[in-house]
Amino acid sequence: AVAEKVRRPVGIDAAQRPMLWQNTTGQPGCSWVGRPVGEGSTDKGYHVSEGKATPTMGAQDSPEAIYDARKLGKPKMAVFGLQHMFAMFGATILVPTLTGLSVSATLLFAGVGTLLFHFISKGKVPAFLGSSFAFIAGYAAIAPNGEADLLPYACLGVACAGLLYLVLSALFKVFGPTRVMRFFPPVVTGPIVISIGLILASSAITNASTNWPIALVAIAIIVIANIWGKGMIKIIPILLGVVGSYVVASAAGVVDFTGVAEAAWIGMPFTWNDTVFSIFGAQFDAGLAITAIITIMPLAFATMIEHIGDVSAISSTCNRNYIAEPGLHRTLLGDGLATILASLFGAPANTTYGENTGVLALTKVFDPRVIRLAALFAIAFSFCPKFAAVIAAMPACVIGGVSLVLYGMISAVGIRNLVENHVDFMKSRNVLITALILVLSLGIAYSTAGAIVVPVGEITISLSGLAVGSIVGIVLNMILPGHEDVAGASDAEDEEMDGPLPLEGNLEELSTQNG
Repeated sequence: AVAEKVRRPVGIDAAQRPMLWQNTTGQPGCSWVGRPVGEGSTDKGYHVSEGKATPTMGAQDSPEAIYDARKLGKPKMAVFGLQHMFAMFGATILVPTLTGLSVSATLLFAGVGTLLFHFISKGKVPAFLGSSFAFIAGYAAIAPNGEADLLPYACLGVACAGLLYLVLSALFKVFGPTRVMRFFPPVVTGPIVISIGLILASSAITNASTNWPIALVAIAIIVIANIWGKGMIKIIPILLGVVGSYVVASAAGVVDFTGVAEAAWIGMPFTWNDTVFSIFGAQFDAGLAITAIITIMPLAFATMIEHIGDVSAISSTCNRNYIAEPGLHRTLLGDGLATILASLFGAPANTTYGENTGVLALTKVFDPRVIRLAALFAIAFSFCPKFAAVIAAMPACVIGGVSLVLYGMISAVGIRNLVENHVDFMKSRNVLITALILVLSLGIAYSTAGAIVVPVGEITISLSGLAVGSIVGIVLNMILPGHEDVAGASDAEDEEMDGPLPLEGNLEELSTQNG
C-alpha cells in the first residue's frame, strides 16, 4: 500500500485489530507494514492501554510521565491545576488590560473555552486556551482607546475570524493538511506575524514612557526569570514581571486603589453592553461592522498557524500524536468555537497557550484532567469583581514594560518561523513577498490615515495595514513562479508532497488516517 492511500482508524480496538500500521522508512509515499503491539506497551508509534491503541511520536514514554493524574490524589491534582492557571494568568489578563475588555469576562471564557475545546477534542489534548495577543492590533484599529461603544464591533470582527477556524477545520477533514497549507507557507505567515509585533510596538513605548524606571523593572524581572530562573520561576516570567513591577509601582505611590476598595467581592463577569448582541439595534453602524470584519478576519491566518505549531509542540512534549488523534480538524474546531463564544460575550479571542506546554514539560503530568481543573479555577475567579479591579488599577508603565517584551516575542516567533522552515531569500519571489507584506503592513499602520479607506456606496470600509499586507502576500505567493506550498516545496515537487505536513516539533511522518 502507498502511505497516502492508507485509511486506518486511530484509537482502534487492539483485541480486534492487533496489527498496527507504521511507516517504516520515514519517507512520504513509502510502504507501510503491520506491527503487533502488546497491552501497556509503546512500540512502533503506538501506545496500547485498556485495549485501545493511541498514536505516539515514535519515542518510548518517559518512566516519569503521568498520563492519569488520578493516582496522585485530588489534592495534588488541584495544585497542578492551580499551577497551570497561574502559568497562563499573566498573559491572559494582560490582553483585556491592553484593549479595555473585561478582565472577568476574559477569565470566564478562557475557562469555558478550554472546557469546550476539550469536549470537541474528545478530552485528549492537554491544552489551555488563553487570550490571543495576535488580535490586539485589530482591537486597537477599531477601538484605539478602548472605547466601550466600539469594542463590541471589534468583538464582532473577532467572532467572524473564528469562523475561519471552522472553514480550515473542514478543509483539513476533507482534503488533509498539505493541500490546505499551500496557501499559508512560511514566506507568508512569517512576515505577517513579524508585522503584528512591530505594529503593536508603539503602544508599548507610549505606555512605558509614563514611568520608564518601573517599566524597566518589569523588563528586568522577565529577563532574569526567563534566563536564570529555575523550575516554576522559569515558566512564569510574565506573571512575575507583572506582579513584581506592580508591587514596586504601589510602593512608589503611582497606583490608585480607589476602584479596588469600591468593587464587590462577587459579581457577574460581563454586562449586556459588553456583548456583540448589544450593537444590533437602531444605532447599528453597518460600515463600522464591515470595517471591523475585514480588518480583523485576516489576523486569524496567523493564529491558525500558531495553533498548528502549539499542537505540534504539545504532541512532542507528551509523546502523543494529537495531530493524528484526535486530529487537527478537531483541535481547530474547538479553538474556533471557543474564540467565537468568547468574542460574542465581550472577551478576547482564545488560543492554545505555549506557557502551559512549558508546565507539561516541567511536571511531566500530561493528564488533560489537570488542565480542566485549571479551567474551573479560572471560571471561579471570574466572578470576583474585586480581583478584576486589582488588575484594572495596574499603571500604564507596568503594562508598557511587559508589553515591550511580549510584542517583541511575537515578532521573534515570525522570524523563527522563517528560519526553522529554511525560507530561501536567495529567491527574488520570497524577498518581494516578504518586503511587500512588511512595508504595506507597517507603512499603512503608521501612516497619517492609519488605513486604506475604500468608499462603497454609503458605507466606508477601512482596510488596516495588516489586512492589506496579508491579502497581498497570499495572492503574490499563489501567482508568482516558484510557488512554495509547505516548508520550501515548489510546484515541481508538489506531486511528491502528498505525505504529511512538516510542522514544528520534529514530528514523525503522519498518515492521512486522522479521521
